[in-house]
Formats: sequence, C-alpha cells, structure tokens
Amino acid sequence: MQKIPLAVIFDMDGVIVDNITYHFDSWKQFCAAHSFTLSEDELTRYVNGRVAREVLEYLFKRELTAEEVHRYTEEKEEIYRRLYWPHLQPTRGLVDFLQQLKAQGIPTAVATSAPATNIDFTLAGTGVKEYFRTIVDARHVKRGKPDPEIYLKAAEQIGVTPERCVVIEDALLGIESGLAAGMKVIGIATTHRPEELTHTHLVVKDFTELSYEKVLSLLEDK
Repeated sequence: MQKIPLAVIFDMDGVIVDNITYHFDSWKQFCAAHSFTLSEDELTRYVNGRVAREVLEYLFKRELTAEEVHRYTEEKEEIYRRLYWPHLQPTRGLVDFLQQLKAQGIPTAVATSAPATNIDFTLAGTGVKEYFRTIVDARHVKRGKPDPEIYLKAAEQIGVTPERCVVIEDALLGIESGLAAGMKVIGIATTHRPEELTHTHLVVKDFTELSYEKVLSLLEDK
C-alpha cells in the first residue's frame, strides 16, 4: 500500500451531520405508526450505530424478509428525511477540516451503516461529497458494526494500512468497530457525553477542535 502520512475515515450520522435526535424522532414516529414503543435507553443501546435490519428485527421480534426490511427501512427513512431536511447542514467545523485534509493530500472515506438514499441525501445535501475518495456502506460488507469489516474495507479501498488510519465516530458500536480494526479513533461528542468516549484516543465536541496536525499527532504518539 501507498506510503502516506495517514487517512481519515468518517462515520456519517452523528459525525458528518449532527442529526441523531432527528433519527431518534423518526424511529419514534415509525414505532407509533406500528404500535411499538421505544425508550430512550433502547434508542441508544439497540438503535444507534446498527443496520436497519437489526433494529427492525428487534422491534418486530422476528426475522424479516428482504422485502420487509426494504419497505420498513424506506418508510422510516422517509420520515427522517422529512424531519431533517429543513435543518440539514454539516457538523460545525467539518468543511474547514476537510479542506485542511485536502490541502495536505490526505485521502478520506465514509464508512456508514446508513441506506444509500440517506447517503446521497446527506453528502450531496451538505455539499461535502467531493471531499471523499470512497464510500463504504452496509451493501459492501457482510457484518455490521461493531465488527471491524466496514473500516477495514474502507482502508483497503483508499490504499492505506489500518494502523495509519484515523476513524471519527460518535456511536459506541462504531468506536468498537474502529478500535477492533486497529485504527486510532476520535470520539465526537454529538450523541454521547464526552466522559462516555474516554476509551477513544481523542475526544472532541465538534470539528472546530480538530486539525490536520492534531490528527497526525495521534499516529506519531507511541
């Protein structure tokens, strides 16, 4: 693989956009329409960071067909996009950070469990799609987070060894995935409190606290 200083791999929901409350609200509306209830604890433990099939089968308490998963996923995500569209914007400081990485020639990728419709909605809608060399989503892997497969696949596609990759994550399952991949992980405190992210290599409130130099220093620390 190419010898470059580092690569940065971004989760999408809760990282590129600070949107978790809208996802939670859309799950609540979906559940109400199907006579389910979800507590705040369940939303955090069984929804955030998981692929749609896992969440839906948790709700319905049975295995779903591929057609059911697709239909219910689209129903829920249409609710989410309607709720979030008026508020869609990149997380504070993201564009400046991406421009720093681009100026340094640092490859970047997105690794997300989100469905394809949401990926285009988010990356095109915020105007940041051009900054990412590759996008890896649930269609490209057999195992979702916390398995490291999605981050390892992203590293492979951008041609950087895992130990030279830095992951930026908000979700506990995603953090577990990045650490299991052997990567440095930055926890962004959009979904969880900073004290819940102390097992990462660095905790920030948003991208205004990040720079190319700070990220590079994570790989230089032994």
